[in-house]
Amino acid sequence: MASISSQLEELYMSTSRKDMNETLTDILLAACVTPALMPERLLMEHNLLVSVLHHSVGLEVGAHFLETVVRQFDKTYSQLDATDKECDNLVSIIAHLYNFHVVHALLVFDILKKLVTRFSAKDVELVLLVLKNVGFALRKDDPLALKELISEAQRKANAEGERFQDQTRIRFMLETMLALKNNDMRKIPGYDPEPVEKLRKLQRTLIHSSAGGSDMKLRVSLDSLLEAECVGRWWIVGSSWSGAPMIDDHGNKTTTPSTKGEQYSSKMLELAHKQRMNTDIRRNIFCVLMSSEDYLDAFEKLLRLGLKDQQEREIVHVLMDCCLQEKMFNRFYAVLAEKFCSHDRRFQMTFQFSLWDKFKDLANLSSRSFSNLVQLVTHLLHRKCLSLSILKAIEFGELDKPKVKFLKQVLSKLLKETEPEDLVNIFGRISGIPKLGMLREGLKLFISHFLLRNIHTEQTEQVKVLKDRAEVATKAMEARDAKMKL
Repeated sequence: MASISSQLEELYMSTSRKDMNETLTDILLAACVTPALMPERLLMEHNLLVSVLHHSVGLEVGAHFLETVVRQFDKTYSQLDATDKECDNLVSIIAHLYNFHVVHALLVFDILKKLVTRFSAKDVELVLLVLKNVGFALRKDDPLALKELISEAQRKANAEGERFQDQTRIRFMLETMLALKNNDMRKIPGYDPEPVEKLRKLQRTLIHSSAGGSDMKLRVSLDSLLEAECVGRWWIVGSSWSGAPMIDDHGNKTTTPSTKGEQYSSKMLELAHKQRMNTDIRRNIFCVLMSSEDYLDAFEKLLRLGLKDQQEREIVHVLMDCCLQEKMFNRFYAVLAEKFCSHDRRFQMTFQFSLWDKFKDLANLSSRSFSNLVQLVTHLLHRKCLSLSILKAIEFGELDKPKVKFLKQVLSKLLKETEPEDLVNIFGRISGIPKLGMLREGLKLFISHFLLRNIHTEQTEQVKVLKDRAEVATKAMEARDAKMKL
């Protein structure tokens, strides 16, 4: 398992993630779903592999696999045959993805509710299968939801149980639910948590320490997964909407080749023209942004364009333009910008210069672009991709109304939405640097004069949080100065 997961991680680093996700999913489903009798141990190990890649490579690995499994389950379930084992395997896969922390309990409960609602003999069998695999974990994660499910199952059994020829399965299901409710493992025949526990220990060993501490569970409902093509994959951070953020009409299939051999619809090229993408380089960058599956797909494709120097800087300019033109802020651009900043310092510098140009032009930005710029800057500061030193281009002694409004929104959002320990890091980065002395004084004065001056009379919880965190930020900016004086 260690060797396989390591080699697959290397493939993910050197190959298109979209191709890898699709190929891996096809292979795993062929191995796990089609066989009539799939050994439980083998099924768990395949799901463990997905979990390891989900945590070490990125959550879009598990998200793609999960969405495909759920779609196949929905299709198979609607045509269900009482002897069909394919649905059993698909349900087991979802249960084990929950066991290995790829998906939240929310999805498992959605599927159980769907089964209890129809309440056929096959549904009862599938409910038992899920509860045997993950029943006690569900009880631990959400006892209230399990209690509601048991009540609904009992009601269904009382109302419709008589139409079943074999009453044994229904009685067994209700007894299993009662055992779960009472946390009595002994009353569930064949229940053995040891195999899963052993694989969980292996999972903890295989997952890189950098990802091990974060919660990577996908909190997504059954309906959201089934409607992903229409409403977008919001549960993947940085996932673009299906089709493209700015494009309303997906029906136009006429294509024109770009300089790199890609095929783009005439609708997309027309939009590129409207957005003043007036060179081949800008058009290609724009079309990659609009047609990418998610931010990682966009990042890889943009790097593959092989742009150098000034051409490469156009990536940042086009990304910024697209972000500001969106009707609502789209985190796709922010997370992609973060990825480029972490990739190479030269992108940080280009973003800094591009933002300085925007700061000079704040008065001429539309309210929509202004709001998007605020959220983009706050995101990059919050994620420590850029330093607060980007604000040194703003002359604090000569603030006009647009600059005051911009700084108030950025600093207020940053202080309210950032934990104190992170604020120490963010504001501490500009501490003790002589060249940034004027910036520190300007920020401290701005926080006390514009953010805190008119709220001292208010005593709401939000006001208290703002005041406390403003104090944390101010002390962080003074920390190294104080040490130097000592």
